[in-house]
Amino acid sequence: MRKGQLFKCSIFVLFTILIKSQVFAQAGKVKVSGQVTADTSSADGISIVLQSTNKVIGKTNASGSFQVNVLANSTLLFSKSGFDNQTFLVNSDTTLNVALHPFTNIMPEVVVIGYGTAKKSDLTGSIVTVSSKDFQKGSITTPDQLIAGKAAGVTVTSNSGAPGAGSTIRIRGGTSLNASNSPLIVIDGVPLDNNSVYGASDPLSLINPNDIASFNILKDASATAIYGNRASNGVIIITTKSGTSGRLKVDFNAVLSQAVKRNEVKLLNGNQIRQIVNEKGTDAQKALLGTANTNWQDQIFQKALGGVYNLGISGGIKKLPYRLSVGFTGQDGILKTSNLKRTSVDLNIRPTFFNNTLHIDFNVKGIYMTNRFANESAIGAALSMDPTQPVYANNTLGGFYEWTDGNGVPIQQAVKNPLAQLLMYKSTSVVRRSIGNMKVDYHLPSLPELTMNVNGGYDISSSDGSSFIPEYAALDYQQGGSVTKYQQRKTNYVFDAYLNYKKYFDKIQSNVDFTGGYSYQEFFSGAPGFNNTNVAGTVLSTSIADSSRNVLLSFYGRLNYTFKEKYLLTATVRRDGTSRFSPNNRWGTFPSIALAWKIKEESFLKNVNAVSDLKLRLGYGVTGNQDVGSFYPYLPIYRVSSNVAQYVFGNTGYYTYRAEAYDPNIKWETTASYNAGIDFGFFKNRLTGSIDAYYKKTSNLLADIQTAAGANLSNHVLTNVGNIESKGIELALNAKIVQGNKFNWSVNTNVAYNNNKILKLSNVSDSTTQGILSGTISGGSGNSIQIQTVGYSLNTFYVYKQAYDKNGKPEEGVYADVNNNSGNLFYRYKSPNPKVTLGFTSNFDYDKWSLSFTLRGNFGNYVYNNVKASGDAYNSISNTQGYIGNANRDYLHTGFTNSQYFSDYYVENASFVRMDNVNLGYDFGDVFNHKARLSVSGTVQNVFVITKYTGLDPEVYSGIDNNAYPRPRTYSLGVNLQF
Repeated sequence: MRKGQLFKCSIFVLFTILIKSQVFAQAGKVKVSGQVTADTSSADGISIVLQSTNKVIGKTNASGSFQVNVLANSTLLFSKSGFDNQTFLVNSDTTLNVALHPFTNIMPEVVVIGYGTAKKSDLTGSIVTVSSKDFQKGSITTPDQLIAGKAAGVTVTSNSGAPGAGSTIRIRGGTSLNASNSPLIVIDGVPLDNNSVYGASDPLSLINPNDIASFNILKDASATAIYGNRASNGVIIITTKSGTSGRLKVDFNAVLSQAVKRNEVKLLNGNQIRQIVNEKGTDAQKALLGTANTNWQDQIFQKALGGVYNLGISGGIKKLPYRLSVGFTGQDGILKTSNLKRTSVDLNIRPTFFNNTLHIDFNVKGIYMTNRFANESAIGAALSMDPTQPVYANNTLGGFYEWTDGNGVPIQQAVKNPLAQLLMYKSTSVVRRSIGNMKVDYHLPSLPELTMNVNGGYDISSSDGSSFIPEYAALDYQQGGSVTKYQQRKTNYVFDAYLNYKKYFDKIQSNVDFTGGYSYQEFFSGAPGFNNTNVAGTVLSTSIADSSRNVLLSFYGRLNYTFKEKYLLTATVRRDGTSRFSPNNRWGTFPSIALAWKIKEESFLKNVNAVSDLKLRLGYGVTGNQDVGSFYPYLPIYRVSSNVAQYVFGNTGYYTYRAEAYDPNIKWETTASYNAGIDFGFFKNRLTGSIDAYYKKTSNLLADIQTAAGANLSNHVLTNVGNIESKGIELALNAKIVQGNKFNWSVNTNVAYNNNKILKLSNVSDSTTQGILSGTISGGSGNSIQIQTVGYSLNTFYVYKQAYDKNGKPEEGVYADVNNNSGNLFYRYKSPNPKVTLGFTSNFDYDKWSLSFTLRGNFGNYVYNNVKASGDAYNSISNTQGYIGNANRDYLHTGFTNSQYFSDYYVENASFVRMDNVNLGYDFGDVFNHKARLSVSGTVQNVFVITKYTGLDPEVYSGIDNNAYPRPRTYSLGVNLQF
């Protein structure tokens, strides 16, 4: 009883204390209300911070109104990103009218330039920054998709519509025939290998796009020469997101998508096939006709669902800013059975020590990806399978209709059921990857102008893959099915050590910024051998174990000099060594120099308000390329043959060592580049942009050429031969057309012209040589449709000039002699390289709504329509081998009996304008009682394409369209929640 009374008394006393405390607290509080305005921007969501605690105690509503209760004599701070803060001391109930103005002291924009940073205004080279606010929108699965159409002279062409498919990236066109034409990609200080591990399309396909903060694209040699040995094709520096000091922030993104087939190849239907065969076929062929009307393209394609989810946590614990993100991407492909699942983790911490003299930037990324690869041969089969036949049949071949002989055995030459090729083929891979680096910067207290920098990084990936076809599948029926496996491990280690000295000299009004350093990078690739068997275990072939190692060693220096904040000089030199070449040719030196003049800072222009910025740039530099397929092209290498290429003696097969061609004198391919540019801004930078003109010449071209019989260990050898030139003009414009309190409209556009030409292609003068054939096509055996010839663009088409009758119908086998009876009917015609590329982005903002779209275009490029050429004749329908095929609808126009693969009729104008995406968004602002911020968006990707090209898609980088996995149209819904 006493315990009960004691408990009640305690509760009463505690309740009384709480009531009195609340009364006293309320008595000391004042009510503050009012209105906030922000120049040229919405006043919704402006933070009201109690300065004594640095906590947000309220936010303005959509009209800018607010009301908060605070203790008397408190200081309130009104804060909005991009605006100067305003503070007020309040000691009684009051009404405030607060006006926020844009920053009057804007921090200069800083650009990552390789082994350092620079103010954008001090750049002397051609560098473009694409930040997160400029990225492409929607269901983005690979980083390259973020920058498509965003930078002048930079083309991003998707290689396939498969989930996670990579892209071909080119900066100012290609500069080589057989060496790599891909730009060097550097992620957080780690230069990547251009070749990905098995099971991944390219190195970027494994990176989570949501973790990327910006791309800095270095285009001319004065900007790229600091990376000398791998910089001939430009450099893309990717910086991922990092944490900032302050309170904990949580960012959650989810994008749900559905991808659909945008269009399909126009084929003959079942009724048309029956009519044609009944008119032209033999009795035996007529007997093969079925009664169905199957659209095989509908059978292999599907509506595909996908989801991209990302959770980011960032903040700072004392002097330890951090960011941790976890991402998951799951995407089905529109081609049945294809699927991608990718999980990624990214951690960044940036602690400082010893009174901010020691800075550490630590990044580590982990990626785990599984892939189910569809059998893309089914795409070609769907275009050539007889539409009069059904999909399914009552047989022992998995229940799918197949062409069989009298014994029920699949006809080996016949087209196999497209759906069966997908469902009875299982190819999977597991890829693991980790990329990490730690950069340490130390500022000497006794010499603050000097900074010592050390950067160590790695990129390690491994893969395991397998494929399986059952023994009863027609696809591999004769050999009893198949079981294949593969593994690979790749490592890439990098170490950099460099010093940076920065000092301003008052007496001579000069700023000096010098960087000098050393770099070591080592690449390794290894794969064990496997026996490839049928389902019963009989060995069909053997993959031989292989490993290779490559080392790059470099010394470099760069001087940035500024005089009177108007005249700028950048001088760079890099000395590189590679293990790919012999000791006599191992080292190369790559210098550059650039000048810039800030004309706006001159007295005659400084007070002209209409001109905000004007800068002239001039640059020259030399860069190198040694990225060829072979790791040891200067050594005589012998490789073990496979069991399908054995020497048979009696009844026994023997493995042999087979020689590879080599050139002991092979050396660096070098590119000399000239660039002139002007940066401008008008009307308080509401209109900004740049114009660049460039000329590049590649010498000691690395090319695979034919050799005379007996001259080497093969009839082809990789060697230095010839020159290529490339020249162009680029224009970039950014305009803030409307700036208001509620409505804003900005546009960004870029246009680039590029033209390349082969200047020399042999080490001896030979006017009789036709050139180097390239561009293998489907149809026939070893046929090529392109050629490299002096005086012409890279990959020029090498075809017959088609003759037409008076009605415009192509005449079969009739071609014009454009070579004046030389006996050679081939001639050089058009190029797959676009002359002009275009990118255009428009952004509208009205109150809480946003609308944006991006257009891209290529002009002057041509594509060989291999799909049409392979199915444009009667022989693609009818044959004597016991089955019937199909033809594309153009056969009704040509009436060809036999395929005319080399006719220029199939080289089509592939200029196009593509609406890449349209995005509509709505920002709900603060939700959950000002504890979170919510926005939603809807996006359509690959909206439409305007083109004269008659194939599925005109955007084919190689210029040969041959049954590629089509790019889908994608609809997506995105949600972003920030805490």
